[in-house]
Amino acid sequence: MTPARHASATASDPTMIGSGPVSSAAVIRLHDVKKSYGTGAARTPVLRGVSFDVAPGELIALVGQSGSGKSTLLNIVGGLDTADSGTVEVLGLDYHKTTERDLAALRNSSIGFVFQAFNLLDHLTCLGNVILPAAFTRGAVDVEARGREALRRVGLADLAMRHPNELSGGQKQRVAIARALFGSPKLLLCDEPTGNLDSETGREVIEFFRELNEKDGVTLVIVTHERRISSVARRIIAIRDGELVEGEDVALGPGGPS
Repeated sequence: MTPARHASATASDPTMIGSGPVSSAAVIRLHDVKKSYGTGAARTPVLRGVSFDVAPGELIALVGQSGSGKSTLLNIVGGLDTADSGTVEVLGLDYHKTTERDLAALRNSSIGFVFQAFNLLDHLTCLGNVILPAAFTRGAVDVEARGREALRRVGLADLAMRHPNELSGGQKQRVAIARALFGSPKLLLCDEPTGNLDSETGREVIEFFRELNEKDGVTLVIVTHERRISSVARRIIAIRDGELVEGEDVALGPGGPS
């Protein structure tokens, strides 16, 4: 397929990739984002000038084979990694013109993260894991009540005092999602959220993301190999060798999980 760094698309056409309609209210705005790792002869380009916008309320599937750069891109959007060059604006904040303190505040107040490995602390209860972000927020109020509400939303209200080692994989991922929802984020970033789940549990998690997007209007960007997630996405952004490409088949072909 032909690389398309500035291809256009609309949320109503999930077969297209790249920038949606340009809007001052874009939740994510990326322009010519580049990233490499290593130095000298070992320097390896990972992102080669990626540009696209994400409008409020979109559910985006970011697809590509392992090593394509999709997780790096997600980490840059979440402020967990930095771009070498280009423009990264998220929720109105220009990452290249902000302090680390303000960036951390944005992550804690407005961005939720869900990872494949759950990243739960075994010595804390489910409720303790969910309310953990409050430890990094000054003046947090109604912490326990908000934590219990987040667990209720993912169907785990009755497991608040259990520990992660007492849960199934699907329950652990739901706790991780509840933690991501604790701060009522405007943007949810998910990296292979169904990668460690069986088919049925994965389907349930995907359905929850769909409902969260449709009923609550939360903007989601989900890195995935799964066609099931792509099927509920409002738009697919496919990436190969650090560049946006035309069509999802390059990312979800015979070599990847179905």
